[in-house]
Amino acid sequence: MANMSLNKTPMPEQEPKVRARNFDEVTTGYTEEMALNEALRCLNCKNMPCVTGCPVNVHIPEFITKIKEGDFEGAYQVINKSSSLPAVCGRVCPQETQCESKCVRGIKGEPVGIGRLERFVADWHNMHSTEAPVTEPANGHRVAVVGSGPSGLTCAGDLAKAGFEVTVFEALHMAGGVLVYGIPEFRLPKAIVQKEVDNLKAMGVKVETNMIIGKTLTVDDLFEMGFEAVFIGSGAGLPNFMGIPGESLKGVYSANEFLTRSNLMKAYKANPVTPIMKGGNVAVVGGGNVAMDAARTALRLGAENVYIVYRRSMEELPARREEVEHAMEEGIQFMLLNNPVEILGYNNPDDKRDPKNGTVTGMKCIRMELGEPDERGRRRPVEVAGSEFVLDVDTVVISIGTSPNPLIKSTTAGLDVNKRGGIIVEEGTGATSRDGVYAGGDAVTGAATVISAMGAGKVAAKAISDYLLEK
Repeated sequence: MANMSLNKTPMPEQEPKVRARNFDEVTTGYTEEMALNEALRCLNCKNMPCVTGCPVNVHIPEFITKIKEGDFEGAYQVINKSSSLPAVCGRVCPQETQCESKCVRGIKGEPVGIGRLERFVADWHNMHSTEAPVTEPANGHRVAVVGSGPSGLTCAGDLAKAGFEVTVFEALHMAGGVLVYGIPEFRLPKAIVQKEVDNLKAMGVKVETNMIIGKTLTVDDLFEMGFEAVFIGSGAGLPNFMGIPGESLKGVYSANEFLTRSNLMKAYKANPVTPIMKGGNVAVVGGGNVAMDAARTALRLGAENVYIVYRRSMEELPARREEVEHAMEEGIQFMLLNNPVEILGYNNPDDKRDPKNGTVTGMKCIRMELGEPDERGRRRPVEVAGSEFVLDVDTVVISIGTSPNPLIKSTTAGLDVNKRGGIIVEEGTGATSRDGVYAGGDAVTGAATVISAMGAGKVAAKAISDYLLEK
């Protein structure tokens, strides 16, 4: 019998005061009973509007039907036909603006918890399945994938399933890209990402870490090594700054650096080799998901007060509602309609050996109000004259976006890029201006969502397969 409740089956989670001081996953996932209860809310629509909202076209009603039947492994296999990273997507994809936004149950109530069900199915598979992934027979073609983030892993997974020999080259010491260096443990445990990487390795994908393409090897080198095609999924790891005075002070971080130190360099330990802030007051400038991650990480690292400083109002805040609500519950303070104009620092000109010289002592801000809409339709923030004030902080984290790293474009002849540094590709294939080279994800678009990067990796894998098999 269908479950006609207007509300989703609640997701179990840690109490805010408890989780705000640990790095354990905030939400603990559905039980089998909860998953079945939520699956019964799905009406199994014939036209499947939810699928049109999924960038990788997961057959959503089909996998949910398998859950209703109690066939959790069958549900996983349905998802796995379209997605190589279901345990990741179930946790970090913005389903509320994608598949769930198309769900007819959302017309009068809440949509079906598609993301929660995907997470349940993937976790169930990872806990219970011992069968090796199924791939097509080897076809003799070799493909290099640059970057092991969501676009690279997706491209590698789809190609491996089709019988290609794939090697992934990762610049850092651990595979996963932004999934491991950028997203905190309490939102996406590293073990989950490692399991997804292990699943790809079981399909024959080779992963080479500490390989900086553009330095260790170039794209030309990869072709000389016998790879017949190259996919560039190197992400957008170049942080943007505001260009205000004081950004070079000690205690000012980009969100990328701040999260990487915490996630991969273990700065959260008592005596870290790579230190980071301990205690004090922290301001995070920006309003996206990365800003929420940085703010909530700072709280867990022992900050006394953490402020989100954002120049627009709550309505314009780009972060997921769930992340904003979790941040508020944990005690993050939102200073909306405010913008930094200068970061202040301690300076003792009489003693150059003073260890406090050049450290953050505060941040000067100005209040804002919303004016006329800009070219994207968002109301433009305007400064309120005479409203300057100083926020008492010891650490400032700048989280206003990232750009594609210029390393690959500067070492690869014939690769066209746009004015923002993104690699220019052909729509629908991911083909670049250079024969045999494809690209996707943040390296093309700039910082975007995990699932959109996965979609680009999937498109490029299909195009690479067609390109090599037709040669």
